[in-house]
Amino acid sequence: MKIIIFLFIVMLVLINIIYGSEKIDNYIKLREDMVEFIKQRGIKDEKVLDVMRKVKRHLFVPESMVENAYVNDPLPIGEGQTISQPYIVAFMTEVLNVKPDEKVLEIGTGSGYQAAILSELAKEVYTIEIIEVLGKKAEKTLKDLGYKNVKVKIGDGYKGWIEYAPYDVIIVTCAPDRIPEPLVKQLKDGGRMIIPVGESYNQELIMIEKINGIVSQKGVLPVIFVPMTGDGIKKH
Repeated sequence: MKIIIFLFIVMLVLINIIYGSEKIDNYIKLREDMVEFIKQRGIKDEKVLDVMRKVKRHLFVPESMVENAYVNDPLPIGEGQTISQPYIVAFMTEVLNVKPDEKVLEIGTGSGYQAAILSELAKEVYTIEIIEVLGKKAEKTLKDLGYKNVKVKIGDGYKGWIEYAPYDVIIVTCAPDRIPEPLVKQLKDGGRMIIPVGESYNQELIMIEKINGIVSQKGVLPVIFVPMTGDGIKKH
């Protein structure tokens, strides 16, 4: 009887190992398929493509969304917010050309996925989320996955994070109707910022550069992001 029980336990362990390996391999293939798709859409930076292969998007979405984690779609993450589609994450990351010695400010932590991508490329990432339940969940996810160079703050992203300014790079993943002046002020000379600007269903990604104190901007892509919220945007 003991032998039968032992063999049964061994069989269960083997089934779990085999099933788990198949599932892991399946996610690897899905990530590779995702990367091939965004390459076809025009993403060329190998550093960005490598990071998109590495970071496990399925760990940043609700359990009910895991099967769709590597589809090129935004997905709901709760509280009326979404995780951006992989192509947009890759596009924004590529145009910012983040370097290993740079400090990044992200406005709109959401699930933490974009912060994870940035943390693989930058020295430090500071990310702000106005919705506490999302910010706390993202912070835990990032910590559990070993991202030690990411600091999360619950607060109003319009105001930026003055304590750690200036920043080499600023990325905004929610759309104000105009460019927040505090973020421009917190951008280091020589720095870059990308931000969606506009009303719902009529937004454009704006690339901003500050060179010798002069700020320039240009539109780079029509997009749809969730709107920026908070007292900062209401008062201005």
